[in-house]
Amino acid sequence: MKREIEKIFEEKASVINRMIERYIPREYNEDSLIFTLGPPRYEYNMEAINKAIADPVWEFLDRGGKRWRPILFLLVCEALGAAPKKLLEFAIIPEIIHNGTLMIDDVEDASEIRRGKPCTYKLFGLDIAINTGNVMYYLPLLALIKNKNKISIEKQNRIYEIYLHEMIRLSFGQAMDIAWHKGLAEANEKQYLQMCVYKTGTLARMSAKMAAVLAGASDDTIEGMGRFAETTAVAFQIQDDVLDLVGEEFAEKKGGLGQDITEGKRSLMVIHTLEKAEPADKKRLLQILDTHTTDQKLRDEAISIIKKYGSVRYARWFARGLIEKGWKEIDKLLQASEAKEKLRAFAHYLVEREI
Repeated sequence: MKREIEKIFEEKASVINRMIERYIPREYNEDSLIFTLGPPRYEYNMEAINKAIADPVWEFLDRGGKRWRPILFLLVCEALGAAPKKLLEFAIIPEIIHNGTLMIDDVEDASEIRRGKPCTYKLFGLDIAINTGNVMYYLPLLALIKNKNKISIEKQNRIYEIYLHEMIRLSFGQAMDIAWHKGLAEANEKQYLQMCVYKTGTLARMSAKMAAVLAGASDDTIEGMGRFAETTAVAFQIQDDVLDLVGEEFAEKKGGLGQDITEGKRSLMVIHTLEKAEPADKKRLLQILDTHTTDQKLRDEAISIIKKYGSVRYARWFARGLIEKGWKEIDKLLQASEAKEKLRAFAHYLVEREI
C-alpha cells in the first residue's frame, strides 16, 4: 500500500498544479485579470501584477511540496462515495492557503531556506513576500465564487463558515508558536499539542471538512473527518520536527540539521527534554535555543541533549499513537472500501516518511 500512496502523490501533484493555474495563472493577461478581479475602472498594470504576484507565487509553488492537503481532500471525497474529479477545484483551497502561510512564516521566523532555496522574501523583498502570502489566503476562494451554481447555498455557507473559523484558529496557533520561540512564554505538552491543532491541524481539518460537506456527509461525519484530519496533521508536524533534528535528507533541503533549534522552536521533543533533563542540561538547551544560533556545532550540541533524554524516540512513539487514535475516530463512520483503506494508509505514510 505504501507504493500505492507514493504513486498517488506522484500522479496528483501535477493535476493539482494545473488546477491551481486555473485560478492563479503563471502569467496574468487581461482575460485572467477580469476573471479574478472583474473589469478595471481605469487600467490594470499587467507587468506590476505579474512581477509582484504571479512570479513569486509560482517561483515558490514550483519548488515542490507534498501537496498532501488536497490529496487528503480527494481521498476523503472518495471514502465518502463522492467523485473526486468533480470536486478537484475545491481541493486547491487549503493548498494555496498553506503555501501562503509558509511565505509569511519565513518572514516571521527570519528563515533563510525553504525547500532548498532562499525564502521568498530573500528573493523578492519583504513587502512582496508579505503581500503575496496574504493574497494566497483569499485567491483560492475564487473556486467557490466561480462554481457557486454547482453547489447549494447551504453547502456554500457551511464551507465559508469552515474557512473563517479555521483561518482564525491558524493565526492563534501561530501566535502561540511565535511567543514561545521568542521566549515570551513557556509551553507544556498539552499547550504544544493545542498549538499544533490550530497551526498545523487547521488546514488539514479544513480540507477534510470541506470535502465531507461537498460529499453530502452528515454533521457527525463532517466533524469526525475533521478530527481525524486534525490528529493526522499533528502527527505529521511531530514527524516534521523529528526529521528536522535527525533526518539527513530532509534537513539538507532546509540548510542543515536543527533549523528548528535556530528558530528557538519549542517542539514536543524540546518540551519533553526540558521536563526530563538534569538542571545543567536544561539550562544549556535553553541557552542555545534562546540565542537563535546558526552555528551547526551548537545546533548539534542541542540535538545531543534532546537525544540523551530519549525525546526523539518519545516523539515518534507519540506521533504513531496519534495516527491510531485518529483512525478510531472515523473507522466506524466509513463503510468498508478500497478508498477507506487508502485513506488509512495515507495517514500512516505521513508519519512514517523520511523526507
